[in-house]
Amino acid sequence: MDVRRLSMVTALMAASLWLPVLDARAETEVDVALVLAVDVSRSMDPDEQELQRQGFIDAFRSPQVHDAIRSGMLGRIIVTYFEWSGVDYQNVIVPWTIIDGPEAAMKFADGLHDNPIGRLRRTSISGAIDFGVKLLDQTGVEPIRRVIDISGDGPNSSGRGVVAARDEAIAKDITINGLPIMLKRPSGFGDMENLDLYYKGCVIGGEGAFLIPVRERQQFADAIRTKIIREIAALPANPLIQTIQADAPVNCFEGDRGVYRWDRN
Repeated sequence: MDVRRLSMVTALMAASLWLPVLDARAETEVDVALVLAVDVSRSMDPDEQELQRQGFIDAFRSPQVHDAIRSGMLGRIIVTYFEWSGVDYQNVIVPWTIIDGPEAAMKFADGLHDNPIGRLRRTSISGAIDFGVKLLDQTGVEPIRRVIDISGDGPNSSGRGVVAARDEAIAKDITINGLPIMLKRPSGFGDMENLDLYYKGCVIGGEGAFLIPVRERQQFADAIRTKIIREIAALPANPLIQTIQADAPVNCFEGDRGVYRWDRN
């Protein structure tokens, strides 16, 4: 065997040894690991919670979401959905699920449909972020991106400071996006003016972070579907940030230090 042929055989043998490793790695890679963290505190009316849950169900049944997953680099994501309220309450409704096509997406939606909605006291955004970070360490896969999607209708009023929780998550290359729910006029009892600005300045962060405020009930389904599509596809989010209308600054520590802690639901 001449030197050239020997070199070719050696190269082919080396390549064949790498193939199983590459195939195994491909099976564990996903475009994004997405944590859906949903507020179920009593400050939200039961019909609002139903609208919120149905919005996520409709999103994962949507052909637009299926197309977004398919168009990813790998065409595969992993998602989990949990409900949260106070610092001691985080309940996983649907565990980590690989979604690689419409059938898996529909199954995920069915899991949301078949589980009841909790309703408890307090609002701990920091607790939700910390729990989301723990979940992201338990995926069993290798995501290209890691995202926590926080929805809620009030500021952090339970647990540790929200800014510290956010910053620690960002330091781990996790992106936090927001869905501030602003269906009611602030009453002064645990509510906050300009919750969208609070989420923008105090909750969201990381590469490509964005938020979509919900101000009308009919916006729920579109807002949730749009946000999930953008999270899956990593699309630019500037147009969504521009939906914030108020200019007044907010104090990230107002909820943390007890201004909204009067006995908020």
